[in-house]
Parts: sequence; structure tokens; C-alpha cells
Amino acid sequence: MDTNQNLAERVKELTCLYEVSSIFQEHDQQDTKSILDKVAQVLKKALRNSDEACVEIKTPKHHVKTEEIPSDKVSQSSTIFLFKKPSGTIHIHYPASHFQEVDFLEEEQKLLNKVAYEISIFIEKRELQEKEEWLQRSAQRNDRLAILGEITAGIAHELNTPLGNMLGFAEFIEEQTTDASIRRDSKKIIEAAIFSREVVKKLMFFACEMPQNREHINIKPVVEQALSLLSQSFKKGEVNVKLVAKEDVESQIDSIQLTQVLFNLLINAIYASPPNSTITCSLTQDEDHIYIDIADQGKGIPDQYAKKIFDPFFTTKPVGEGSGLGLSVVHGIIKSHKGTISHSHNKPKGTIFEISIPKQYN
Repeated sequence: MDTNQNLAERVKELTCLYEVSSIFQEHDQQDTKSILDKVAQVLKKALRNSDEACVEIKTPKHHVKTEEIPSDKVSQSSTIFLFKKPSGTIHIHYPASHFQEVDFLEEEQKLLNKVAYEISIFIEKRELQEKEEWLQRSAQRNDRLAILGEITAGIAHELNTPLGNMLGFAEFIEEQTTDASIRRDSKKIIEAAIFSREVVKKLMFFACEMPQNREHINIKPVVEQALSLLSQSFKKGEVNVKLVAKEDVESQIDSIQLTQVLFNLLINAIYASPPNSTITCSLTQDEDHIYIDIADQGKGIPDQYAKKIFDPFFTTKPVGEGSGLGLSVVHGIIKSHKGTISHSHNKPKGTIFEISIPKQYN
């Protein structure tokens, strides 16, 4: 390679580094995959044999490539480190029919190493930002829940006595009267009082006012019983249900509260599921935790609601069909067991709720 060619290649490499740096700065609001796609295309242009090169970038969460990777290839690569641990690679592939490893330039290897370093810095920064935002949201949520917990506990206690009186008197009137219209109205009062009492019960769950009785139990029969008790609901909704549990799974847990969690999640799944679809309940474990996943094939949770679904009183159901406390109760019960609950998109459509609970409560 003569001096002019050599100079031209170095200019391309410097331009590449400038453009890569600009991508990370100017497109910070774009999703990571789109940014890595742009970086791969810029790097490809900087290579001496760019027409035949394929650039591939692999990270724990993303995989991009400029074109199909040749089945028979020779490659140049550099490691992407995230927080000082090898966590990905960036490759330049060439068809082995036209290239050998001796064709790789030392300068291009240095360029590759520099781009890998820039990718590492960018992903580390983004992950730290996401973690910081998550911690802030979590702290704000805990503050809100603490205040709401105190308020709802008071509301629940205040409502319990009058609701009990309303229900008792309405049932007494229904038993004593022979007037059809009075019996009909009494029945409406009874139904409304029972619904309100269930809301109060959820408020007490949410406020952690319900006592817990944790025992070391086999989880599988609890899940099977919940599915059995809801069999008519599955039938009415024309929805199939499948339990995936290859082995017995044990944990120290309150079986009644676990059933409450399962009921809330499964009823929501039935509500969201189209006819003839399937709800899958999976039960797995590792050395320290049990995992319960409930996956439906409904429309999924819109992105604008994703961060709100565990908030108390938030609901997308029509008025009278939901109190907005179901998922808050679920969240509170799982949290009281020192576990976690999250949700993700099911593929090709739907939602998966993922529960993790420690096997031992300390």
C-alpha cells in the first residue's frame, strides 16, 4: 500500500471514530439496538475491503449485523467489556474464499478495539442511567405506598362495620318480606355490599393488615387447586389452561395469600384472553428461589400503562368491573414474602407475569 493509500485509510478510520462518537452523543434517546446498527454500518464503511465485509456486534441483550454472515469465513474480533467483565464481541467477517487472516490490518484491529471500547462505555452509561431511574421510581413508589397504606388501612377499618350492618339488615329484610320488588331491591343491596366488602378486603391486603401464616409447603398442589377452582371461569371465557411443572417445588409461604395472588393474575389473564387461546402457568425453581410464570395470549399491556399497573386504584377495566387494587394486592403480598413480580411481552402476543419468591424466609 503506497503512502497516499495509507493516508486515505487512516482518514477513513479517524472519520469512523468521529462518527461513532457522534452517534453515541446525538442519538442517546434512541433504543440501543438502533444505535448499534448505526455503529456497525459506520465501521463497515471504514474498512479497506468494505464491500465484502460483514460487521457483527453481540451484547447480552442485542445482536446486530450489517448483512448475512458467510458460512465459510475468516474473522477479526474484539471483546466488549461491561463493568470489567467480557460481555460481548464485535466481529468483522470476510468470505474465506477471498481472504485469509494475513489480510487483516493491524490498524483495523486497533480501530476495532477502539470501537469495542466506545460501545462498552455507552452501554455501561445507559445501564447505570436505567438503574438510577429504576431506583428513583422504586423509592417514589415506596413512599407513595407507605402513605396510601396508612390511609387505606384507616378506610378499611372504618368501612367494615357499616358494611357488615348493611349486609345483615339487607339479608334480614330479604328473608322477612314477601314483596317481590322489595326482595329484588334487597338482593341488589346485598350484592353491592358483598362487592364493597371484597374491596375492603383488598384494601386490607394492600395495607398489609392481613396476618400471614408462612409454612414450608409444596407449591404445585396450591397452583393446581387454584386452577381447579377457576375451571368454570376458564370454561365461561372459552380459554384453555396449561400447567407446566416438571417437579415438586417447595417454599416457605402463606398458601392462602399465594392463592389470592394466583386468583388475581389468572382472572386478569382470562379477562384479557381471546376465545380458544391458552393461558400457561409455569412452575420452576433453582437453588434459592421458586418461579411462577403466568402467560396469556391477549393484546398485551400497552407501553403507556406498563409502569402503572401495580399502582393502587389504576385500572383499564370499565367502571364497576374492577377496583384497581388487584395487582397492588398481588405486589404487596409478593413483596411481603421478600419476592419480586414483573411483567414482559409474551411472543407472538400477550403478557407474562413473572413471580420470584425465596425458598426460605429469613
